[in-house]
Amino acid sequence: MPTFTVRACKPGETPAKEDQLAWKLAEMALADWPDDHDTAEMVINRIIDSYTVAVAALDRSPVATARAMAVAHPREGGATVLGLPKDQLVACEWAAWANSCGIRELDFNDAFMATESSHPSDNIGTLIAVAQQMGCSGNDLIRAIAIAYQVQCDMCMAMALNPHGIDHTAYLGPAITCGIGSMLKLDTETMYQALQHAAHVTHTTRQGRKGTMSSWKAFAPGHVGKLCIDAIDRAMRGEGGPSPVYEGDYGIIRMFLDGPDGEYTVTLPDPGEARTAILNTYPKEYSVGYHGQPIIDLAFKFRDKIDNPQDIESVDIFSKRSTHLVMGSGSNDPQKYDPNTTRETLDHCAMYAFAVAFFDGTWHHEKSYTMETRTRPEVLDLWRKTKTHESEEWNERYNRPIPLEKDQGSRVEITFKNGEKVIDELAVADSHPRGARPLQRADYIKKFNTLVENIASDGEQKRFLGVVEGLAGLAAKDLRDLTVTADATKLSNTKADKRGIY
Repeated sequence: MPTFTVRACKPGETPAKEDQLAWKLAEMALADWPDDHDTAEMVINRIIDSYTVAVAALDRSPVATARAMAVAHPREGGATVLGLPKDQLVACEWAAWANSCGIRELDFNDAFMATESSHPSDNIGTLIAVAQQMGCSGNDLIRAIAIAYQVQCDMCMAMALNPHGIDHTAYLGPAITCGIGSMLKLDTETMYQALQHAAHVTHTTRQGRKGTMSSWKAFAPGHVGKLCIDAIDRAMRGEGGPSPVYEGDYGIIRMFLDGPDGEYTVTLPDPGEARTAILNTYPKEYSVGYHGQPIIDLAFKFRDKIDNPQDIESVDIFSKRSTHLVMGSGSNDPQKYDPNTTRETLDHCAMYAFAVAFFDGTWHHEKSYTMETRTRPEVLDLWRKTKTHESEEWNERYNRPIPLEKDQGSRVEITFKNGEKVIDELAVADSHPRGARPLQRADYIKKFNTLVENIASDGEQKRFLGVVEGLAGLAAKDLRDLTVTADATKLSNTKADKRGIY
C-alpha cells in the first residue's frame, strides 16, 4: 500500500495537482480493482445492519421530521424513503437526508476507531439513494460502499480531528463523494473538484457531541450526504472547488488541524488492490457509543460476582483517552450524570451504560433509556459512584498500528465499603471481530428480524432480505426494491407537515 506525505503549504507555495491529497483520493476511488468476496459479503451485512436500526427508529421524532421534510420533495425516478412504499419517490438528496438520519438515530450502527473515530456506515444511506436515482446496479453500489469505507478509514488512520474540536463527519464528506463518483464513473478531474468542494463545506465542530447533545447527531450524516451530492452535481457541470483544499495557505490542515507545520502520512491501497477496509470495522451489539460496548459486556460479567450492590463504594473504569473524554467523566459534562438529560447524551455516557447493564443484565435500544430506567434509585446510586480514568496502559494497547489489533476495552475495579475489590477487564467487545462472539450473517439477520418485528410484516422482512442478499446480481431497474416498507399503522409523518418551510 503506497504511503505519501501531505502537509500545509508555505505562503505562496502550491503543490502539483497530482501530489495533493484530494487528487490521490480521486485516483484511488476511480481506479479499477478486483472484486473481493469477503468485502462484498460484509457490505451486505452492513446494509442489513444499517437498515435494521433505521427501521427501528422510524417513528422517533428526528427520523419522522426528516421523513416529513423528504416527502416535500417528490421526484419521478428518484429514490426510496425507508418506511414508505417503494413507489413513493423523492429527490435523492432528500432520501439521503431521511434514511441517513434513521441509520444514525439510535447510535446502533457500526464504528471504526484509529487516530480518529467514525461510523463508516453513515455513508450507506446517501450512496443507496444516489444509486437508485442514477440507475446504478447492485454491484456498482457494493463497490461504491467499499470505496467509501476505504476512504473514511484511511483518513481516520492518518489525521486526527478530535484534538482540534472538529467532528468526524469531516471524513464522511470525501468518503461519500468518492463513493458517488465511483458509481457514476467520473473522470479524475471532476472527482478531484467535487472532493475539494465536499471537504471544504463538511468540517464542523464537535459541539454536536458534547454537553447536552441534541438530535443533530442523527441529522449530521444526512446533512453531509446532501452536501456531497451538491458537490458532485456542481463538478459534473464543470465547476471547480477550493484548491488545494487540504494543503493551501488557508486550507484544512493549516486552519483546522495541526497548523502551518502540519504534516501527515497517508496510506492508500494500490490501484489494483481490493478495497478491504470495511473488514477492519466493527458493528454494535448495543445502542450506545462504541466505547460503551465492552463496558456493557463487563457490567454483565460483574452481575454474577456481586451479591449485594449496596456494598459497592465506587466503580472505576480505566480505559483509553478517547473513552474517558468522549463517553466518560473526563468530558467534564455535568449532563452525563443528569437523569433529565437527552437520550443522545446518555448513549454517550459510559457511567450510565455500566449502571443500567449491571442491574438489568440486558440492553434495549428503547427500554434502557426510559425515564423509569434512568431514575430507578439503584441505577442512580451506582451511576453516580462510577467514574472513568485515562490509562496509559490502555492508550498503548489502543495505539497498536494494525486496526483490528487495537484493544478497545477497559479494566473495571469495583471497590466495596469494606475496602475489598473485584477487578475484571475486556480487551474488545464480545461482538468485535476479535471478540468472544463476532457477528456473522445470521446475527445481522436476527438483529433485523428482532428490531423490525412489529414495524414491517413478515413478508416484507423476507422480501427485503432476499433483495439485499442477492445485491451483487441486482439490475439497476430493480435497485428500488432495496428498501423496507413499514406497516401503515406503525408510521407517522408520511406527509410534509406545516411546521417548517418545506
